[in-house]
Amino acid sequence: MTFTELFKNKKPIIAMVHLPALPGTPLYKPEEGIKKIISSATKDIDALQAAGVDAIMFGNENDRPYELKVNMASTATMAFVIGQVKNKISVPFGVNVLWDPMSTIALAAATGADFVREIFTGTYASDMGYWSPNAGKAIRYRNQLHREDLLMFFNISAEFAHSLDQRSLADRAKSVSFSSLADAVLVSGQITGESAKINDLESVKNVLPFIPVLANTGVKLDNVRDILGIADGAIVGSSLKIDGNTWNEVDPDRAKTFMDKVRKLRR
Repeated sequence: MTFTELFKNKKPIIAMVHLPALPGTPLYKPEEGIKKIISSATKDIDALQAAGVDAIMFGNENDRPYELKVNMASTATMAFVIGQVKNKISVPFGVNVLWDPMSTIALAAATGADFVREIFTGTYASDMGYWSPNAGKAIRYRNQLHREDLLMFFNISAEFAHSLDQRSLADRAKSVSFSSLADAVLVSGQITGESAKINDLESVKNVLPFIPVLANTGVKLDNVRDILGIADGAIVGSSLKIDGNTWNEVDPDRAKTFMDKVRKLRR
C-alpha cells in the first residue's frame, strides 16, 4: 500500500478524533466511564464523515500531561473503543498514541489501522524530558506484527519540544526519507493547533518532491489555501471543533464549511 493508493483524492484531509481522557490518566472521568469515550468518538466520526473528510485518525491528546511510554491501559482502552466504533468508519483510519511509537504500532496492528503518526526519529528536549525515539525498532516491530502494509507518517518537528539536531529541518527531512523509510513526512507548529511555518513546509517539500509532505498542525479555514498550495495534504483537528477549541467535540458546521472549501481548492 502506498500513500496515493490509500488516498484517492489529491491533497487528502485527515481529521482527528481526539478521544476523551483515558483510564489511568489525570483527566479521566470515572463517573462517565468508557461509554462516554465511545459515544464521543461516535459523534465525532459521524460529523467528520458527513463533512467528507478523506480519513480519520484516533489520538489521545486529552491524556495530559503526556508521556514517552504510556500505560498499557491507554493502549488497551483505545483498542477497545476503536473496536466498538469500527463498523461506523467508511474512510481510511490511522492511530497515534502520544508519544509512544511502539504502542502506536501495537494499536495499529490490533485495530487494522491503515496508517500511524508519531515522532519516530530525532533527539529533543521536551516537556516530557529527553526524547530520542528509535525508528528502526518501530519499523522492525511493525514487520514482526506482519503489518508491512501499515503506512508510517513521520512527524519531524515535534510539538512541545525543541530539536537538539543542528541540521536544518530540510536536511532532517531528506535524511528521514532516505534512512528511515518514511511513507509521509509531517511538518508541525510548536504546539497542538499552532500552524507550521510556510517556509518550513516549502523547504521540506523542495527536498522531498516525490515523498508526501503534510501539514500536521494549525490548518484552518483562513490558511488552508496557502498550506495546500505547498503541502500534499493536511491533518486537521482543532479548527474543526466547536469554537476551534482542541478539547471540544467536532462542530459539524465548521467541518462541512472547511471541507467545502477544500473541495473547491482541489478543482
